[in-house]
Amino acid sequence: MSKEITITGGNFESEVINASVPVLLDFWASWCGPCKMIAPFIEQIADEYDGRLKVGKINVDEEGELAMKHNVASIPTLAVYKNGEQLFIQSGAMPKNQIESLIQQYL
Repeated sequence: MSKEITITGGNFESEVINASVPVLLDFWASWCGPCKMIAPFIEQIADEYDGRLKVGKINVDEEGELAMKHNVASIPTLAVYKNGEQLFIQSGAMPKNQIESLIQQYL
């Protein structure tokens, strides 16, 4: 069972800003091919890093205001938050090992 959390405008503060561990956010949409390509990687990372990293998914079609607030112009976009601050954001699909290298520095 996946450990990913659906992030919305209603739970962003409690799940991301107030999180006790770093948070990897995946801004995605169901129609996005590259989003579908990295989805299995994101799910694996959520499972493998459970307890050390929280993984949240933000559907930009349902949470457009949240995406705009975080300057998400294209998807997929990955962002890392730690201690309530956004430390990283990048658009575009990337291989699992690159995503893991990215998050390692924040664990």
